[in-house]
Amino acid sequence: MDFKILVFNLTKRKRGNVWEYSKKLLDHFKNPRNYGKMKNPDGVGRVGNIVCGDVLELAIKVQNNRITDARFLTFGCVAALGVSSVLTEMVKGKTVEQAKKLTPADISKEVGGLPNEKAHCAVLGFQGLKKAIEDYESKSKIKSQGV
Repeated sequence: MDFKILVFNLTKRKRGNVWEYSKKLLDHFKNPRNYGKMKNPDGVGRVGNIVCGDVLELAIKVQNNRITDARFLTFGCVAALGVSSVLTEMVKGKTVEQAKKLTPADISKEVGGLPNEKAHCAVLGFQGLKKAIEDYESKSKIKSQGV
């Protein structure tokens, strides 16, 4: 099936295995922002969903307790890729504390909503961010202790 036809079909209401996505989510799927491996990240979160097979690696850079950069590698569906891209834009410029307060509902809202069957993609992004922050904080703690 042609890629453009597939993406067009994904914009329609669910019929069988076809889902409706927002223009924003489709734009991030077709033109992902911040995709790729980060050199020398301060924190990395790797998570997966055993049910659907989606996998996310989210990397962050932090300066003065503020997330200055975020990059992702995602293997998954349209929603997983779109959510990952939007999430990187959401967290850039936020303090670590502000990023910690984000919820799957915040992420879903930012992408223009998700079908109920795809809500797990926002959870995947949330879990990836949480793990990246935990990784950053554990490395920061070790550095501050001089270990």
